[in-house]
Amino acid sequence: MRVGSGVILYPAIDIRDGHAVRLEQGDYRRETAYDDDPLDAARRWVEQGARALHVVDLDGARSGQPRNLHHVRRIAAEAAVPVQVGGGLRDADAVEAALGSGVDRVVLGTAALSEPQLVAALAAEHGERIVVAVDARSGHVSVEGWGRETAATPAQTVADLAVRGVSTFVYTPVEVDGTLAGPGVAGLDEVSEAATSAGASLIYSGGVGSLKDLGSLRELGLSALVGVIVGRALYEDRFTVAEGQAALDG
Repeated sequence: MRVGSGVILYPAIDIRDGHAVRLEQGDYRRETAYDDDPLDAARRWVEQGARALHVVDLDGARSGQPRNLHHVRRIAAEAAVPVQVGGGLRDADAVEAALGSGVDRVVLGTAALSEPQLVAALAAEHGERIVVAVDARSGHVSVEGWGRETAATPAQTVADLAVRGVSTFVYTPVEVDGTLAGPGVAGLDEVSEAATSAGASLIYSGGVGSLKDLGSLRELGLSALVGVIVGRALYEDRFTVAEGQAALDG
């Protein structure tokens, strides 16, 4: 999935109960609904200049099986830009179903830690279409819809899974996700270094609330960074997709 050079802004479309929503700090009890139809969000972001979209099936992430692929299929069919989707993709059948919905890449989470052999097999079969989400809380990887913490660190996880063939990672510090309080940069350099050492790429997600935040991520000069996912700031009109992309372009 190639969306151009530089650092790409990925507008987020998180789907729960058929709506486009955002959670705060990964808490399903702290949800704000923004669009009755997630396709409306996709249309808006593409109209604003999005080069790619990041879609999350929150119902799937919690249940362990995809629940919103019909919405994903609609988005992929109309968006005319690359789409990546995650949430509930914990076995080969679920991954095949997601890829069959028309998306360019799938994002694995829990399965990457619980079944690393499965991830290796999927990466061998699908190559760059397999992405792994590394969600961290208090310096440790969190799984099962951010509901359970593990002993693994983000940098260790990136290094281990890169050896198994994963070439792209999405890193989210859960403490700042959905807060608009700024990106969680503590430990980000270690995660980026682990990705760079393995020849892998990194997409950052969490806490972006302003154009200044995007500029600060760019100015870190992380060689592995190829994308930044933004959700709530776009929904609340802190800036447009085009303005955000311009900030990342510098």
